Amino acid sequence: MKLRNLGFASLAMLEQSGIHSIEQLHQLGSVAAYIAVKKSGAKPGLNLLWALEGALTDQHWQDVAQNERLRLLLQLETKENQPT
Repeated sequence: MKLRNLGFASLAMLEQSGIHSIEQLHQLGSVAAYIAVKKSGAKPGLNLLWALEGALTDQHWQDVAQNERLRLLLQLETKENQPT
């Protein structure tokens, strides 16, 4: 799997969390993929969330962090607080 913004460490975290393809990442979306990485035991920073969104939308992760930060954080909070 090769995507913009995602280096070896990010790809390893995705693999560890069970995300093995670009298709899986697209189906989950950046927020759910980030949560899956966290649940796998990794300790990702928010830069991974920005990088995932950038990979899916073909943007540099810093542009995502600047322009999409609030929307992604609100989605993350909502999904993490949902009962499983």
